This record gives sequence, structure tokens and C-alpha cells, in this order.
Amino acid sequence: MEILTLDVCGKLAHFRKYYANNTALSYSIPPRTTVMGMLAAMLGYERDGYYERLASSHLRIGIRVVRPIKKTFHRLNFLSIKSRGDAVEGTGDFTGAGGRIQTPFEVVSGQHIGKDTVGYRLFLAEGEFDNGEFESLKKALLSSQQHFNLTLGTANFTAWMENVRLYEDVKAQQSTDFVRMHSAVPSAMIERLEFRKDDPEGYNFLEEELLPADFIANDNRELSKLLRVLFSTQGIPFEVKLNTQFFQIADPNGSPQHIVFLE
Repeated sequence: MEILTLDVCGKLAHFRKYYANNTALSYSIPPRTTVMGMLAAMLGYERDGYYERLASSHLRIGIRVVRPIKKTFHRLNFLSIKSRGDAVEGTGDFTGAGGRIQTPFEVVSGQHIGKDTVGYRLFLAEGEFDNGEFESLKKALLSSQQHFNLTLGTANFTAWMENVRLYEDVKAQQSTDFVRMHSAVPSAMIERLEFRKDDPEGYNFLEEELLPADFIANDNRELSKLLRVLFSTQGIPFEVKLNTQFFQIADPNGSPQHIVFLE
């Protein structure tokens, strides 16, 4: 099979948790649904019109943290809007007459917010029922043709692409031993997790989150699938025994990396 990879990088990121109404909490990595939005922006698809075209059955998506990340809370000042007023006359709270209100906002950044950047590596492949979307993405990315700018969550957190690569004739592998996994792994695929405290690489920072994966249909943002996913926030591989197949491809430096897709 073919696997297309690319790094999406930026200064800051925010991937709002869909169940948080009062505070703007963020996932540490972009959920599959967010990645779908990034890919749709590259291809120039209309908002809410790509949910079925980029569903799990048509396109396989994996993700890896490639630069250590952390999350911090910040306070944002918003206008307190209670009265719309008249826009022509310049009245109402949109003028700032109603004052301001502070709300907490969780931001994903590098370890040093002033120097470091955020980086995620995306892995793309044809789904079980290929509908041509992978070919469209391959053509657009390899020729550096994208319609809209990328962002890491919110519109003001702009992003850029690096290390676009295509791997051909990649074979699925399976092992009963521990495997050093580099990508995020759905928890249902893991039989056992290994920590080695006496090894510097065995000391890792892992998170497990329940991430949105698919929507019911176009223009309907109700979720049809959620995935519980385990990943390293430091970009360090972690050792697991898997109950499924995995794939091995080289990273930009030529070192092997083991991945699975979020499915």
C-alpha cells in the first residue's frame, strides 16, 4: 500500500474539546475530525461538506507528535454582549459599552513557548472503500497545491507544512513481541504497555484521550465514532504489544518509525 506523510507545524495550537461549553479545554493532539478539516482546507472543500468524503471507510489517518508539547491556561478578554443595539447608530454592547469578561483558554505549545513550535506528523492511506480522496490529496500535497491556509485549531493559530513524502509498497507487519510505536495508538489495539524506568528512553510522558473520529453525515456534526487513543506528548516511541497489524516507514532522517491508523 501507499502511505503519504506530512508534518503540520505552528507556534501554538488549540483543539477544542467538544463537550466543554463553559471553558475552552483543548486536546493535546488534533482529533481525526480536526485532521479531516485540515485536509479539506488543502483541497478547497466547502465547510461541513466533506464529512462523508473523508470518513474512516474512505481515508485512513494516523498521527504522531514530533516535537515535545505542553498545555497551559491563559485568560482571554471578550466583550460582554447582552444588548445588540443598533449597528447604524453605533449603540449596543458591540461597541464595548457592556464591558469585558475573562474566560480561560487552554493552549498547546512547545516546551518553551517563546522558542519552540508545535509539530504533528500525519499519515494518510487509502481506506477500505477508496473513493479517490487519497489520490486527490497525494496530487495536491506532492505538487504543493493547496486552496486554503492551514491552522492548528483556531483561525489565528496559523500553520505550515513540512516533509511531504510518499512511501510505496508498504507491507503490514505483525508481532507478538513488544513494538516501539511512534504514532498515536487506539487503546483497543494495545494488549500490554511497557515502562522501563532504568532506561532514559523508557521514561515517557503518555496521555490517553477520547477523541472524535467521524461525523454522522455532511452538515451534521453529531459524532458517529469516538476513539480512545494513547500517545506520547514528547514524540518518544513507547513499547506496546499489539493485537493488530502495524506499518514501518522511514522518518525524514531515515530512522524506522512504526505506526498504526486511527480506526
